[in-house]
Amino acid sequence: MLDRRRFLAASAATIALPHLARAAEPLVLWGPPATPGLLLIAAAKDPALKPFAESVEVRIWRTPDEMRAGVASGGMKAVVVPSYVAANLHNRGLGIRLANVLTHGLLQVVAPAGTVSTLADLKGKRVAVPFKNDMPDFLFRRMLAAQGLKPEELNIDYSGTPPEAVQLLLGGRVDAALLSEPATSGVIMMSSMRGKPLERAIDLRKLWAAATGRRNLPQAGLAVTDALTRQIGTEGIAALQRALEVALGTVAADPSAVAYEAGTLFQLPAPLLALAAPVSNLVAQPASAARPDLEALFAALASDDPRIIGGKLPGDSFYAL
Repeated sequence: MLDRRRFLAASAATIALPHLARAAEPLVLWGPPATPGLLLIAAAKDPALKPFAESVEVRIWRTPDEMRAGVASGGMKAVVVPSYVAANLHNRGLGIRLANVLTHGLLQVVAPAGTVSTLADLKGKRVAVPFKNDMPDFLFRRMLAAQGLKPEELNIDYSGTPPEAVQLLLGGRVDAALLSEPATSGVIMMSSMRGKPLERAIDLRKLWAAATGRRNLPQAGLAVTDALTRQIGTEGIAALQRALEVALGTVAADPSAVAYEAGTLFQLPAPLLALAAPVSNLVAQPASAARPDLEALFAALASDDPRIIGGKLPGDSFYAL
């Protein structure tokens, strides 16, 4: 009888081992130092994730190159990325899928108050655009084309990062800049303190709606790798989505509290993050629900160069939820 009991106990322990191993490994959520990252901060505290990971950490990537390298190396298993990047890496066979969309549009053209109201107003002007050949640049060029404008009609000054574009604009070395939150809120705040007010002159989400008839611009979302699925299971990914949905309400209700926690990690002032959150079009929409909007965006980007999305629209397997 004792041997039988030991056998049953050992069998039960063996069955439980995969779950225990999964829970022992930290769940690391990667994001940019931008407002969608606030959702990660809030979601990481959700007790519903405890069965799948003993601890949940949020870490920051600073440049698109760093993010791509992290995914390719396997170091980033759950990471907020521009949505087209997830499609590109999925189509290239890197074992990554899109779980959700976390913003319906973050990009604005910022310019001195009263100087710019349409893209045509930018003709002949110097415009700072961060991240050449990445989402801001791709979307800006698509919106120019939608209005019959060519990039050559502007003087585009590509910057390495949004902070560099901010400095160009504040220093008067460019006439306008394409920025995302929280850089937009930050540069407007700083310009008002200097007595040279800047404003959100053009909202790319509104241009997108006018050009396509689609109200939502699914700019970025959480991508998950096959390695993460093995770590926390499909149930864990579903729990992570639910945690992000709860986090959306938390950030909306009290952005200052979450921003305070995020400030040090993002290396940005907490009041700035709190100011930017309500104007960031934050959502926590499952990828499958956003599929029509995502495919419209992917098709638009691929019309310039199909390689941007890896040569084709991603199929059913791309949508993790």
